[in-house]
Amino acid sequence: MAVISSASPVSIASLFRPIRKYPTLPDLVITATSTSCLSSLSQPMDDRQQPGSKKRVVVCGGGIIGVCTAYFLAKKGAAVTLVEKSSVACAASGKAGGFLALDWCDGGPVESLARASFNLHRSLSEELNGPDSYGYRPLTTLSITVTESGPSSPSGSKSSGDSMIPSWVDGATRGPRTIGTTQTTAQVHPQLFTRTLLNTAVEKYGVEVVIGKLEQLRVEEGRVGSVVLEGGRVIESDSVVLSLGPWTGKFEMLASMFRVSGLKAHSIVLEPKDPGAITPHALFLSFHPQGGKAMDPEVYPRPTGEVYICGMSAEEEVPDDPEQIVGNPASIAMLKRVGKSVSSHLREGEARVKAEQACFLPCTDDGVPIIGEVPGMKGCYVATGHSCWGILNGPATGAAVAELVLELVSNYFNVSDRHYMVCGAEGVLNSLIGVLGCSEMICSE
Repeated sequence: MAVISSASPVSIASLFRPIRKYPTLPDLVITATSTSCLSSLSQPMDDRQQPGSKKRVVVCGGGIIGVCTAYFLAKKGAAVTLVEKSSVACAASGKAGGFLALDWCDGGPVESLARASFNLHRSLSEELNGPDSYGYRPLTTLSITVTESGPSSPSGSKSSGDSMIPSWVDGATRGPRTIGTTQTTAQVHPQLFTRTLLNTAVEKYGVEVVIGKLEQLRVEEGRVGSVVLEGGRVIESDSVVLSLGPWTGKFEMLASMFRVSGLKAHSIVLEPKDPGAITPHALFLSFHPQGGKAMDPEVYPRPTGEVYICGMSAEEEVPDDPEQIVGNPASIAMLKRVGKSVSSHLREGEARVKAEQACFLPCTDDGVPIIGEVPGMKGCYVATGHSCWGILNGPATGAAVAELVLELVSNYFNVSDRHYMVCGAEGVLNSLIGVLGCSEMICSE
């Protein structure tokens, strides 16, 4: 078991590599048990703290939602321990596109969440030097139809009169349309953003990071009291936040309340020989491959000189270990076909394939994230189910959960049969009233 904190001589960079290989993760268990039942538990490293002024919070999950939650909790004065099984941003938070949109969720249940979070991304970029630290930048977003050319047809057949299309997009394209401007769309490198935020949380606000496998939550008299890790370590806590993405369903108790499935999304990362030729335009494609059905891949140039291409999604069983996730060869091959059909700069020989990868997006049945306190388990919170908008909505989700955990709102939430509702009057929660998807809401005065 490796423990890294701001006081440790170990480099912060070691947080972002697997420190040890764990065996296959079994189903995680929440147990409601008395203290006497656990009195014989081996506790070689017991983190019990003397009563103090700081609220002790354990955040489980080192992805974007968990890291944002830990950051805002610590910034507001909590004593935070982040527990991650493998490595920080090892799953979707490290392999997503990092696309941000102000108003693309308008008209839906997460409209206010998305708008608040888009603005928080801008504020965090100013605070953390986002352009240099993690590639934050506004960008123009286009919708384009691309048709795959035959093997003897080179790129460079862009239709005449399409001056809206960037010069590097030289495939067989038509119908360009601007769907986002530099005022309404932006991007981050999601892995670098997650790690930068955690680095700041560790160095500036004292967050402790523990690499270890969560085995149990200890619940006594209806209130969470500690988490138990593999090997017997007990971390005492006043509250616990479970931000485990598609692995949330590994908790049998939570799985009985709601379903969080995994949508497997594929991506490749290319390094073109001439990155300076690639302008900051995100592309949402209607791609027509030869001999196949149209599909909707996405292309995101990054200021790091990379070009990220994603698509080819399907619901699959989520493996226990995030390190076991690999892309399907046919899906990866199709994304390469997309790249060379879009631009001669992205074809084989002109661009190096830096990564071929896949990740699982945490999805709920109705597309609404699950955020709030677990009924009947005081002090235990869940934040998951953000689907493809996890990177966008991470900051506002983290800020909202921090206010709930620290009880900085005068009135807050009750639950419907499936989803949790945040209802408050202060801070970020002002913009989240009525947002998070309950079919009904009950607020106590």
